[in-house]
Amino acid sequence: MSVLDPLAARYATWLGLPAEETALPEASPEEIRAMPVILRLEKAEPPSRTALLEAAAIAALAVCLDERARPGGEWHEPVHDWVSGHIRKVARRARGAHWVAAQEFPGVTVSVGGAEVRALVPGRVVDVPKEISRLQISGSDLPADEPGPAPDDLPLLLLNPEVAMTVGKAAAQVGHGTMILASLLGDDELTAWAERGYGCAVRTATVAQWKQLHPGDDPAAAWRERRVVAVRDAGFTEVDPGTVTVLAQWR
Repeated sequence: MSVLDPLAARYATWLGLPAEETALPEASPEEIRAMPVILRLEKAEPPSRTALLEAAAIAALAVCLDERARPGGEWHEPVHDWVSGHIRKVARRARGAHWVAAQEFPGVTVSVGGAEVRALVPGRVVDVPKEISRLQISGSDLPADEPGPAPDDLPLLLLNPEVAMTVGKAAAQVGHGTMILASLLGDDELTAWAERGYGCAVRTATVAQWKQLHPGDDPAAAWRERRVVAVRDAGFTEVDPGTVTVLAQWR
């Protein structure tokens, strides 16, 4: 049994919902849960955008599949409760002493190409510690870079080429992508991915590539035939409800 099972069970239904229903809150305001995702953005030496997004995609999944999130583990209940509703993430930026302080809270830090991200164990938004809640959400952005072709042997996360997102928003979306992907994999595939540290490649799709891979109205066939899943946003920030922000492909 995986903590991601509720996500797998909801996947096809979620894609088929009318756009306005994807934005409906699933809990009262005081019970809304989210995963804090802390992006290290040092002023003097900011990371590349692609590396930061890849670190964010890995970190979110690493928390969910950590042994402490398994049944009986100390993280299982908060992770399970979060995955069972909207998988909200709140990306915040930190540097210097604030980044160091964030390491004291339960979670996983991932480094990719000099970029660092720490995903924390999710919980109720009203309970977020002040050391985390004071970290800024807005203003988290980095210039586009040119990472080159994606490796053929890594799962691929494609950003929607026609939807503008800040790096904070994109970080949350690629984290959704790895989680949905992992929820649909078999045990052997998941074990093999874990042995590679849940490595993945993040790229912006071309318009043609997006149209070719998009699940359309048949997500089951897209997964069966092309091993592709879509991240469909609830529209709480930056994008309209129902927007497909990321396509994730198992390769």
